[in-house]
Amino acid sequence: MSAVLLRRWTRQEYDHMVEAGVFSPNDHVELLDGEILAMTPQGSAHATAIGLVEAALRPLFSAGHHLRTQRPFALDDKSEPEPDVAVVPGGLREYRNAHPTTAVLLVEVSDTTLLYDRTHKAAAYARAGIPEYWVVNLPDGVLEVYRNPHPAPGTPLGWAYQTTRVVRASETITPLTAPNAQILIRDLLP
Repeated sequence: MSAVLLRRWTRQEYDHMVEAGVFSPNDHVELLDGEILAMTPQGSAHATAIGLVEAALRPLFSAGHHLRTQRPFALDDKSEPEPDVAVVPGGLREYRNAHPTTAVLLVEVSDTTLLYDRTHKAAAYARAGIPEYWVVNLPDGVLEVYRNPHPAPGTPLGWAYQTTRVVRASETITPLTAPNAQILIRDLLP
């Protein structure tokens, strides 16, 4: 008897499926490490937190960067996630022909996908060399900060962040690429 194999998709194949209308406009899916994942619907707290993160970050990155909210991100040839908020270099029109492939900061707002965001998403973002990744942890009311991607054998995808920190609601965070800014964590929480 033969083993059952998982069929992994490339980003190019995934993009062709999107263009061909394989997914309905109501499908919320993303590609991560060759797997097409159905994402859970957003609750009110999740949607509110995305807006709060965007509002906190927008003034810090008004020159030379722009924010993308829940838009495709070309992480590598096997991954096209849609981070809740991405701070990418350049202007909006620079990405009219292709999704961004790099970011200075990616943010996921997490409630039901907390474990997945801490492990698989963190590993994929680290492997792509994203210098800073935040998880707005709604159940615990904290911000998890991941920095310094490095190879880490034995972890999902063989990559991890060397520095992780949990920042409480009463504390502040300074993004790596906005060293003069301070964001109060409670301002990111619904």
